[in-house]
Amino acid sequence: MNTESASDEVTDSIAHIEMHRQEMAKEASLASACSEALRKLHELLKHEQEELQKNGPHSQHTANIAALTGAIEKVKRLTGVKNAGPPSKDRRPEGRRQTPMRGANPGATRNKGRRTMGRRGER
Repeated sequence: MNTESASDEVTDSIAHIEMHRQEMAKEASLASACSEALRKLHELLKHEQEELQKNGPHSQHTANIAALTGAIEKVKRLTGVKNAGPPSKDRRPEGRRQTPMRGANPGATRNKGRRTMGRRGER
């Protein structure tokens, strides 16, 4: 197990991205905030992986990669929160449900069309 901790620079970057994500989630949607945070975290991760290739596995970059991977997984879990439960039977998005028309009787049965059984007619 790696006992090294992530560098201050990467830790600060992760914290900055998380604060920005939280602020953006208040102003916009959680999905867009998480999307932007994931993009930034993946950019940092790519940079750290490139540095690891250059400097070898015994460098600070392995701890940085582990910290970034953890942060990415955390944000991914946040985006999946809405889909965590069992699927509902209502296929309409929240806030888009049909409201009954005025004057409509909610208990009335709908017209079942033409009935042919027992009809008097010509023979």
